[in-house]
Amino acid sequence: MPSDRAIETRRHAMPFGTELTQGGVRFRLWAPKHRAIGLKLEGEDAPRPMQPRDNGWFELDVDTAQAGTLYRFVLPDGLAVPDPASRFQPRDVHGPSEVIDPRAYRWNDATWTGRPWEEAVLYELHIGTFTPEGTFRAAIDKLDHLVSLGVTAIEIMPVADFPGARNWGYDGVLLFAPDGSYGRPEDLKALVDAAHARGLMVILDVVYNHFGPDGNYLRSYAPIFTETHHTPWGAAVNFDAQGSRDVRELVIQNGLYWLREFHMDGLRLDAVHAIIDDSTPDILDELAERVRAETAGRQIHLILENEENRVAHLERIGGSPLHYTAQWNDDLHHVLHAAATGESSGYYHDYAGDTALLARALAEGFAFQGQVMSYRDSPRGEPSAALPPTAFVGFIQNHDQVGNRAFGERITAIAPPEAVRVIAAIYLLCPQIPMLFMGEEWNANEPFPFFCDFDDELADAVRNGRRNEFARFPEFQDPAARERIPDPTAEETFRSAKLDWAAAETGTHAETLDWYKRILAVRRAEIVPRLAGIAGHAGSAEVLGDGAVQVRWSLGDGSTLQLAANLTPAPLARIPSLAGRLLWQEGQSADGTLGPWSVAWSLDP
Repeated sequence: MPSDRAIETRRHAMPFGTELTQGGVRFRLWAPKHRAIGLKLEGEDAPRPMQPRDNGWFELDVDTAQAGTLYRFVLPDGLAVPDPASRFQPRDVHGPSEVIDPRAYRWNDATWTGRPWEEAVLYELHIGTFTPEGTFRAAIDKLDHLVSLGVTAIEIMPVADFPGARNWGYDGVLLFAPDGSYGRPEDLKALVDAAHARGLMVILDVVYNHFGPDGNYLRSYAPIFTETHHTPWGAAVNFDAQGSRDVRELVIQNGLYWLREFHMDGLRLDAVHAIIDDSTPDILDELAERVRAETAGRQIHLILENEENRVAHLERIGGSPLHYTAQWNDDLHHVLHAAATGESSGYYHDYAGDTALLARALAEGFAFQGQVMSYRDSPRGEPSAALPPTAFVGFIQNHDQVGNRAFGERITAIAPPEAVRVIAAIYLLCPQIPMLFMGEEWNANEPFPFFCDFDDELADAVRNGRRNEFARFPEFQDPAARERIPDPTAEETFRSAKLDWAAAETGTHAETLDWYKRILAVRRAEIVPRLAGIAGHAGSAEVLGDGAVQVRWSLGDGSTLQLAANLTPAPLARIPSLAGRLLWQEGQSADGTLGPWSVAWSLDP
């Protein structure tokens, strides 16, 4: 146990929400659309008038309030709303907020400052389906499995409070409140604490590009949206119009809150291409700059999802990230997926059969670097060779690439086993940072379909909208075929995604788990120690034939990592020799040849 008792408690002071004082609780709300706001405490008959402050702020100190007090803010028309900075919602998004004492949890990780990024082996998980119980506390029991697997960081899908009892997490509306279906705030802290005790980093997925459709009351009292910009979800979050300063601060404080009060090791920002900001600095840069400044002394990792594949956010200064540490590399996924499955519809059409894109995604990061994609009918990406490989997160599955399929099938359901094994061997030993999707390590059979828990008209709209999304695909032209797509609002759809942990110990599942452990042990012993200091322009690639490439990377210690890969069912007659010692081989190969679905990795010296 730490000897310094002051370090064992953590609280992030912020301008929003509640603050425990020596004499009670201070309540604050930014509501510039109104001249008067009331505070309604649970058990009191009438709301208390709050004191107006400058710039649309309201404040009130209440000496009878304490940790555990339930409260709402009341608008002039009588609408009672939760606190937008609520730390917990015991009765879901439409209920009262609860005053939380963040110092009540006693931490045990006072000496934890994180791990270097090059050591990261990410594991994406959804709290609700990761275990049968679907809670923060239950997830603790699986951490030892992840450590033995070779994982060094868990990446948790969004936990911000969403409506209902089940959701992917991207419909969150109260950014500071861990969803009650997973447990209380102290339960999430216990999960982070337990992860740190095992040497595991914790990355949290956050959503700043939109709010969910049910339970977002912000628009009724603050200029949270702007009609100047639009996104797939409607009017954009207001980051650059009138009133945007406090909206920006809400998001910045949220990021700092998770990193400081919950001691997270990083954030993954969802779909930043839908965060539209014409001001300078834009909100992404300002958020990163504030995080870097206010978490000094810790190893904090900021990860992006960005459909536009822009390199500026990933810029390095002296080898260290100026703003963002890495980006999910969808391009690498797409080329590997198309090769393994043979799929060529949708966006896979632009990646299928183009071996040059495979070579570029492995050697340089982005496969498309300004070329026009037919699926988008617009250019995609920018030249990325100057970035180090560790600026990219590689994967063959994640929640999107599985769950956005009509039936949520994992790749093992749609590709030959030998093909899946080969593309896994590529991304797990590649100098890009690997990310597994929960259950991948034993070829879990469970799908990961889209699910949510909306009521009435909204549920109908989501159900019908989900099925209509696939109407343009040939296999779903028939309405009867679309009816077979799982109902995202049905509880059984959610339950179908829960991992069967017993399966990991049986038959081919156990064999796959052993394979993942062995190959990650090679990464840990041979690749990770050589990634520190790896620079831009580290990779170069040669196309050996259709679906076959050879790639070389200059690692941080001056050694050369080499890959020869044949992602086809036909043998490749000739390959250049691989210098150095063989690290890993998959598939049948002989001197000077690569068999069907085969890879060979070597390291020199």
